[in-house]
Amino acid sequence: QVQLVESGGGLVQAGGSLRLSCAASGRTFSSYYMGWFRQAPGRDRDFVAAIMRGGLRTYYVDSVKGRFTISRDNAKNTVYLQMNSLKPEDTAVYYCAAGSSFGSDENEYDYWGQGTQVTVSS
Repeated sequence: QVQLVESGGGLVQAGGSLRLSCAASGRTFSSYYMGWFRQAPGRDRDFVAAIMRGGLRTYYVDSVKGRFTISRDNAKNTVYLQMNSLKPEDTAVYYCAAGSSFGSDENEYDYWGQGTQVTVSS
């Protein structure tokens, strides 16, 4: 069982940056693949980024490549999402998730946080 708590969301102007954190409970954090998803109003939840257990491989949706960076610190049981050059279309509730496989399908993830709101003003 893993419990996930996101933080770091907020209101930022277009072009600005935010760093999201997701703290995990439990001693088995390093055994999970981690992902970030987002859900904009009226839309389905979409994949943003994923990172392998050791952190050596990452995967991003095309729309955030070059702007967002996912990383993890297994010693701190935390995964991060550094978001730069933010755009109004990045506005959404951002969720972190833990799963037993590496990918972009939300069905591959077993545990989810409660989400943190990111709002980018134009």
